[in-house]
Amino acid sequence: MSLFPPAAAVVVVLNGQRIASYGATFLTGGHVYAPLRPFVTRLADRIWFEKDRLVIVRDGRRIDVRTPSREPDALDHLYVPLAYVLRALGAAVTYHRGVLNVRFASTEVLATPTPFAGAQISPRPVFTPQPVPTPRPIWTGEPLPRRTPLPYPTPAMRA
Repeated sequence: MSLFPPAAAVVVVLNGQRIASYGATFLTGGHVYAPLRPFVTRLADRIWFEKDRLVIVRDGRRIDVRTPSREPDALDHLYVPLAYVLRALGAAVTYHRGVLNVRFASTEVLATPTPFAGAQISPRPVFTPQPVPTPRPIWTGEPLPRRTPLPYPTPAMRA
């Protein structure tokens, strides 16, 4: 991968929301490369190393990506061909003018709540205690000196 000229920057949008990352996503050689974190780790169920390969699993789909390093901090610095990896994990990926759109089919089951069949719920009484007035203190000792000093009159103040 050459550093010059700089590769075109790419914005990644997952199900309509932009994914923010400290590492840049870029287009080079007809492929979009992105850091493994957060783009793949956010979407994968499991990630681990097997020899010189990184194994990524999501919803029973598995992909192996060859990596130059299997150091523990490699996940922070490893770039992968994003569209290739996400398509293998079951995503629909499209690229148009610097935006990579990623769509995953929803796995959540949506159901409408059952309506209340004429059930009337009566309000419950709420316990609110009556306020108790605070008794006034009764002073029975000697008076204490003031804590705030009074200004001492100077000759200029007397005149």
